[in-house]
Amino acid sequence: MSSRFAPRPTLPQALGFARAGEAPITVRGGETAIPRGVPRRTTAARTRTWTPPYPLNLGLTVGPLRRGPADPTFRTTPDGSAWRASRTPQGPGTIRVAVRSGTVEAEAWGEGADWLLDQLPQLLGDADDPAAFTPRHRLLAATAHRRPGLRLIRTGLVLESLIPSILEQKVTTDEAYRAWRLLVRKFGEPAPGAAPAQLRLHVMPDPRTWTLIPSWEWHKAGVDDKRASTILRAARVAARLEEAAAMDPLRARARLELIPGIGPWTSAETVQRSNGAPDEVTVGDLHLPGIVGHALAGDRTADDEEMLRLLAPYEGQRHRAARLILLSGRTPARRTPKMPKTDIALL
Repeated sequence: MSSRFAPRPTLPQALGFARAGEAPITVRGGETAIPRGVPRRTTAARTRTWTPPYPLNLGLTVGPLRRGPADPTFRTTPDGSAWRASRTPQGPGTIRVAVRSGTVEAEAWGEGADWLLDQLPQLLGDADDPAAFTPRHRLLAATAHRRPGLRLIRTGLVLESLIPSILEQKVTTDEAYRAWRLLVRKFGEPAPGAAPAQLRLHVMPDPRTWTLIPSWEWHKAGVDDKRASTILRAARVAARLEEAAAMDPLRARARLELIPGIGPWTSAETVQRSNGAPDEVTVGDLHLPGIVGHALAGDRTADDEEMLRLLAPYEGQRHRAARLILLSGRTPARRTPKMPKTDIALL
């Protein structure tokens, strides 16, 4: 049956299992019958220039958008440009951003081009307020002084941050980055516009396509059933989740955490990017409490409770404080093995 006219699948169907008496999702030549993106016709670029009223370090600011060095949705080029492929409310779009002599120069392509250009100042931290941060520790004061161009981004897009954050749950970053790369390249679509071919930019799948990825494709990407099921649940209510981008961070996190499988770690990682949330510090992280404890108190054994106590003087700006600590370079030397990689084929 053509997937174009298929009814909305149940959770087992979306994981690749049919109900009794039904045929499984069609497979042709070893490939799943999920609509595959085709290269879009290159149209003339829309352009925008904007001069931010503050120093801007493009790499530091948009760096959190990159999910690994081979992220198919985000790349940088030697000329200092950042390329980003997104699924906007108006459709797929590609944007190239560069900063020349303090002025931001942007080009965008695709159905989402106008939306991406409209959101450009917000993306680059125009709504951020670093002046609200008062460093109370010498390390943070020195780092903030050395990094005046750091701004906290606000993408206005929830799913593009939520799904890779779910993939990062309880696994190594290398495993999560690999899963994101494989799934986006296989089930997304080539990004519109004039990006250099070697960048291989792709727009992530739309919500319906995420729900049609069968269980064996998740398995091949190294994604266990728990994370895959969480992504499926989120994709089925994508429109409601995207509304969270316009909410204050606490309400946005509460909306996300209504989905089983999305907890405080995942919701914080998402709204930090989608909502530009300066206070949403990540709890439940394997390394962050020890890094914060080591930087602020010389205690590499700190847990979440101790981390929050140390960050309490920065209430309202705790995420910014954590970013500055990570940028300071003062991290404890590893004394324990890294998180082991998981082969789900053995589970």
